[in-house]
Amino acid sequence: MNRTGWVYDDRFLLHDTGDAHPERPDRLRAIVREMKRRGLLDRVREISALPADLSHIEAIHASGYADRVRQACADRRGYVDSTDSAICPESYDIARLAVGGVLAACDAVMDGEVKNAFCAVRPPGHHAERDVSMGFCLFNNIAIAARYLQRRHDIGKVLILDWDVHHGNGTQHIFEEDETVFFCSIHEHPAHCYPGTGTAEERGIGPGEGTTLNLPMMPGAGDDDYRRVLEEQFLPAARAFSPDFVLVSAGFDAHVRDPLAGINLTDTAYSWLIDTVMDLADAECDGRLVLVLEGGYDLEALSCNVGRVVAALIGHA
Repeated sequence: MNRTGWVYDDRFLLHDTGDAHPERPDRLRAIVREMKRRGLLDRVREISALPADLSHIEAIHASGYADRVRQACADRRGYVDSTDSAICPESYDIARLAVGGVLAACDAVMDGEVKNAFCAVRPPGHHAERDVSMGFCLFNNIAIAARYLQRRHDIGKVLILDWDVHHGNGTQHIFEEDETVFFCSIHEHPAHCYPGTGTAEERGIGPGEGTTLNLPMMPGAGDDDYRRVLEEQFLPAARAFSPDFVLVSAGFDAHVRDPLAGINLTDTAYSWLIDTVMDLADAECDGRLVLVLEGGYDLEALSCNVGRVVAALIGHA
């Protein structure tokens, strides 16, 4: 029987960013409480995380970048590159563990052990550039996974949908010249929201032109606005690309309750989002789908909607 994979490890809590930091361990604690409350942990297949081999990280990040993160943690610095990218002595090891968990989920899907998977990992990744940490992110988990799928499992074309409220600048820039990775980000307009990138005019470069799709949304946009834009622009482009694997940067900070942005999605939107992505994966690549946690900073909205998404994955597996 196909099942849904679940990546979580208590060690992810050891990435200590400080009690006042939005991306704090309480995010995962809230998610696990909700998973237990809904009885979902008994219905998933737990996937163990091991630290990713540096070769997989260095397939995406610039030479020396990982060692610079390691050294910053060893030196007990408070952050790396940007003050919002808070670190502690354990952060380098935990970031490698997060990457390893995502790669293990990809292996489990490719090996037929699960149909789909959700990775409740931290630190998040989609803002991490090739050689710069920013936006709470150290290693770009989802970009590393995309390249890993291509090199380890001979996947030809990977589609990444980033529904975090902030533009996935790191992922876009890593793949903007690569025609084998289609990247779509739906996010609050860069004129109003961090990190200030992701205009509709950014469509890729050279051979990758046309495989970047940015869908910037104005503050106050809600469920109907997201549905219209995704149905009219994302789905036709995704079907034309015809991916062999689907990855999702699953942020939950576009929710109306979230304090870090101005988009007004409700719980219902996340049900539609996951149903839409599962249907796309079924139609294009035998359901191969892995979601990776990114943002989401209101603990109730975050935990409720992660639970909602995982329940949908289980129901579809």
